[in-house]
Amino acid sequence: MAVITRYVVEHKGVEKFVSADKKEADQYDKMLDVADNLSEYIEGKGFNLDASVLEELSIMLSKNKDSLTKLLKGTSADSLLSEEKADVVKIEKKKA
Repeated sequence: MAVITRYVVEHKGVEKFVSADKKEADQYDKMLDVADNLSEYIEGKGFNLDASVLEELSIMLSKNKDSLTKLLKGTSADSLLSEEKADVVKIEKKKA
């Protein structure tokens, strides 16, 4: 029998992420904390978004905080999106 350590990230009573890597779980938990702060900030600025839209937006912004920082420093969205596309590797299916 093997002993397996699992790190579970729970957010608002819902299991969001499970990992065997503590560092990875801590990073995900921190990302969710940043997303909560972003949600609160967006609402505080007077934007009344549907709760699910606000959560998705906040999580997307939190996951892409490095890109968001570049945008705020003046990098164009086009160049940033092109740079991000270059990071994506397409895997083509082999023809049978």
